[in-house]
Amino acid sequence: MMEKVPMTAGGYAALEVELKQRQSVERPRIIEHIAEARSHGDLSENSEYHAAKEEQSHNEGRIAELEDKLARADIIDISKLSGDTIKFGATVTLVDEDTDKKAVWQIVGEPEADAKKGRISITSPLARALIGKKKGASVEVVAPGGAKAYEITKVEWRER
Repeated sequence: MMEKVPMTAGGYAALEVELKQRQSVERPRIIEHIAEARSHGDLSENSEYHAAKEEQSHNEGRIAELEDKLARADIIDISKLSGDTIKFGATVTLVDEDTDKKAVWQIVGEPEADAKKGRISITSPLARALIGKKKGASVEVVAPGGAKAYEITKVEWRER
C-alpha cells in the first residue's frame, strides 16, 4: 500500500508550483539545449550535450518525485486543528533550558520542512520528541549535536 505523505495545504501548493515550473518551463528549455548541443556535431566529445542530458535526467527525476508526493499527499487543514497537545501542524514555542534561547517551530510534512522558515519535519528528532506533549512540559532531544532540553511555552494552530 502507498504510504500517505502528510502535508499542509501550503506545502501541497508549493509542490504543485514547482511541478508546473519544471514541466512547462524547465523541460522545454532543457530540450532546446539538447537540440542546440546536438547540432554541434560529434556527441561523444560534446560536453554541452552531456551536461544538458544530465540536467534533463535530474529534472525528470524531480518531476517523478513531485508527482509521487502529490499523489500520496494527505493534506491536513491546520485551521481545523485545536487543543493543547502537540501533533502535526502545531506551531510550538520552545525555550532552551541551558541557554534560555527561544525558538518557534511548526511541525510539517517532510517535503515542506525548511529550518530557515521555522518548519521541521514530523520525522525529525525534535518533532518526534514533541508529539503528544503539552505546554509546560520539558522534553529532551538527542540530536546530532548532542542532547538538548527544552521547555514548551506555547502551542498554537496557524498556517505559517
